[in-house]
Amino acid sequence: MGTTDSEAAQVQPLIPKVQPSKAPKDTFHLAYIIYFTLGAGYLLPWNAFITAVDYFSLLYPTFSVDRVFAVVYMIIGLLCLIIIVAFGHKSNAFVRINIGLGLFVVSLLVVPVMDVVYVKGESGVNIGFYVTVGAVALSGVADALVQGGIIGAAGEMPQRYMQATVAGTAASGVLVSLLRILTKAVYPQDASGLRESANLYFIVSIIVMLVCIIFYNVAHRLPVVKYYNDLKIEAVNEEKKAKGDVTRKLWNSTLSDIVGTVKWYGYGLVILYVVTLSIFPGFITEDVHSQVLNDWYPILLITGYNLFDLVGKCLTSIYMLEDAKVAIGASFGRLLLLPLFYGCLHGPKFFRTEIPVTVLTCLLGLSNGYLTSVLMMLAPKTVQLQHAETAGIVMVLYLVVGLASGSVVSWFWVI
Repeated sequence: MGTTDSEAAQVQPLIPKVQPSKAPKDTFHLAYIIYFTLGAGYLLPWNAFITAVDYFSLLYPTFSVDRVFAVVYMIIGLLCLIIIVAFGHKSNAFVRINIGLGLFVVSLLVVPVMDVVYVKGESGVNIGFYVTVGAVALSGVADALVQGGIIGAAGEMPQRYMQATVAGTAASGVLVSLLRILTKAVYPQDASGLRESANLYFIVSIIVMLVCIIFYNVAHRLPVVKYYNDLKIEAVNEEKKAKGDVTRKLWNSTLSDIVGTVKWYGYGLVILYVVTLSIFPGFITEDVHSQVLNDWYPILLITGYNLFDLVGKCLTSIYMLEDAKVAIGASFGRLLLLPLFYGCLHGPKFFRTEIPVTVLTCLLGLSNGYLTSVLMMLAPKTVQLQHAETAGIVMVLYLVVGLASGSVVSWFWVI
């Protein structure tokens, strides 16, 4: 996975007239906070839909709600990402992200509004299910627009902003886990309680998305963000002078070079999420049980995973693994977690108790968080500055492929 001298020259960013050492200070760490919030925001809608699955299952008992949601969200998101990668050079990232954030708000509003004016908590109103699936699909479109754009924008800036974005995604999981614990402790676990908790998930998500819209439209006015945007514009202009106006043929060649440069980082990300999604959350929620903790057991395990995922994604701000070979090798090394978790089902008696399962779940989250952050931070820096956004979007595409593949592999636990 090393590079030749010619390859190294190819991926070096064009040197802009303004030197990076003169970058303005991120006053009060506002840009960092904004990217962290945006990272948390674009995963909250999906978390809201999937966390409220018990309520949707109560409303629509004849449908396999969680599986339908996952298939629709992932397929729609994947198709939209492919389109963005192919034609993203013809659109403006600022516009794409704002459209995506707006679509998130619309998709999230569908559920509580429909609950109040049409479904009203009644079971078997199947038209409501199809409308909800439509909202999930719309949310998948929004996710492709926002996640690809935010990761791409973070890739054009110093690594700490990618770390902030990735850490924000973990914070989203922690927030939803805490909401789940709160609603389980406060609301009765009947139709009324599930309805109230579901509306809470969506109301919180809508508020966060509105904050994200404000934050994102403030971000491009910050001096530090404007500075790196100007660097990108200079690099693009220099490339146009050197190669002429970008044609479709040239774009295809450039895209091929970008994919070739980041592909091993992408393979690492794919295998990382194949392992993670094959175990979490299905194995955690359905296959392991505790006579002591009962139905609190999966909730606490999910919370433990999310907390350690957040810790892992924050660790890169303290220690950053710069060796890509080690990071990618470690991603493949996580395959060892599969036989260990298998032992939690069929191994020695002690191995099937709460302590080993909890330790392994936390290790799964920690390693997932740290290696995701490392790979996402390193990959955009291997291409020219003006192509960092595309490299970031390509990495998101690899991530979604890993998520989808891991979801399929998770079925092998029940075969």
